[in-house]
Amino acid sequence: MPLTPLQEDLTSRQSRKLILFIVFVALLLDNMLLTVVVPIIPSYLYYLDEQADVVLKNNTLSQQEPPGAFHSIVSLYDNTVRLSGFNATVRSPDLVPTTPAVAELPQNSSDCPQSSSKLVNENVKVGMLFASKATVQLITNPFIGPLTNRIGYQLPIFAGFCIMFISTIMFAFSSSYALLFLARSLQGVGSSCSSVAGMGMLASVYTNDEERGHAIGIALGGLALGVLVGPPFGSVMYEFVGKTAPFLILAFLAVILLLCLFPSQSQKGTPLLTLMKDPYILIAAGAICFGNMAIGMMEPTLPIWMMETMCARKWQLGVAFLPASISYLIGTNIFGTLAHKMGRWLCALIGMIVVGISVICVPFARDIYGLILPNFGVGFAIGMVDSSMMPIMGYLVDLRHVSVYGSVYAIADVAFCMGFALGPSIGGSIAESIGFPWLMTIIGVVDIFFAPLCIFLRNPPGQEEKIVRLNTHLNTINHILHEHTEESENQ
Repeated sequence: MPLTPLQEDLTSRQSRKLILFIVFVALLLDNMLLTVVVPIIPSYLYYLDEQADVVLKNNTLSQQEPPGAFHSIVSLYDNTVRLSGFNATVRSPDLVPTTPAVAELPQNSSDCPQSSSKLVNENVKVGMLFASKATVQLITNPFIGPLTNRIGYQLPIFAGFCIMFISTIMFAFSSSYALLFLARSLQGVGSSCSSVAGMGMLASVYTNDEERGHAIGIALGGLALGVLVGPPFGSVMYEFVGKTAPFLILAFLAVILLLCLFPSQSQKGTPLLTLMKDPYILIAAGAICFGNMAIGMMEPTLPIWMMETMCARKWQLGVAFLPASISYLIGTNIFGTLAHKMGRWLCALIGMIVVGISVICVPFARDIYGLILPNFGVGFAIGMVDSSMMPIMGYLVDLRHVSVYGSVYAIADVAFCMGFALGPSIGGSIAESIGFPWLMTIIGVVDIFFAPLCIFLRNPPGQEEKIVRLNTHLNTINHILHEHTEESENQ
């Protein structure tokens, strides 16, 4: 029995809600894995370096011992101590230690670290590790976007979750910098598959511009929630349970999400290079890039700066990002709908300025409580930028190109990844060279100077053929409404 139009509409709405839910959870999982390592990695790498130094020191001492040195041998039979190299036996009421005392590692390596210079040197290692994910994702995105246009969304999303599952398991059991670097890089491939396909799918099923903005705002709420939960979840689990536990929980969530995938259709869209030449798409992508670069620079450098200047504990390294995460969640949900009414260009312009001012204020904090207000401002402003620029990417494709969204959201994800690739890698080096305060000043000034470019997005010109088609469609609707009004008046 065929479905009525009402039943078809209801089925379509339920399908769209399911897609929105899966994209929401996908972004949640991806960004939890992205941020759960933020409080763990700096402290863990510092611990590994301290452990290596202790082992090296003990090996050096044992090699420098003279051949005729006395060693104590304890007899458990009669509680005596025999000295090798000297023919004597000494009876002792108490056991004598058989080996020299070994230097112990600090119980909490993030509480006032013993070597501040070594801690500063961690900036580059941590920055490169954090940047590896975004760098790989940046390289992968230009291939994933056109691929989703050809083969649909199901296979890329499925592959993305499988790769993220493997990456999460590697994070759980890796105990060296090389393996952690490989796990982080592998996550970039999985994130590219899931995020590009997910955002493209949302844009294709929500064709109305206002509904699309609202849906993308909700989906970005999943991203925000992942960023919100990740750092405190990672720091608390690392402090009280261990490094492995948070990653095993995320791996379990990835397996559950794999069971909820759905079929999709393939379409032919505008070539990627054509979209990359569009100046309006580039401005929107630039806003996404530089806005997120601020938090990308803070992720590896802020925990190290806190360890150096505030003697921060492990759990505090993640909790410091909590205000930014909460405000990002608030911002994306508020401006997902509000930006359409107030003008997305204006929302992005204000957001970029607020990001710049907020990051400049971060180094003025003297304790963890002083970080609350500037971090809240950073997160809220980035939420404004993302929730306005992500929908405008789909709108620009509708207005100026073919309405297929895989490639344009590949560009959006490239911009996002450039912020999180260049931010940690360059930020770590700058922080090591001239200090954390100057790093925040530089990125703050860059964001403020970029903000006026958003004015060009106020009224972007459309493709002439599309404008004519749209005007014809509107005239037809007006004509039908006019005839319906006349019939009502005659009756």
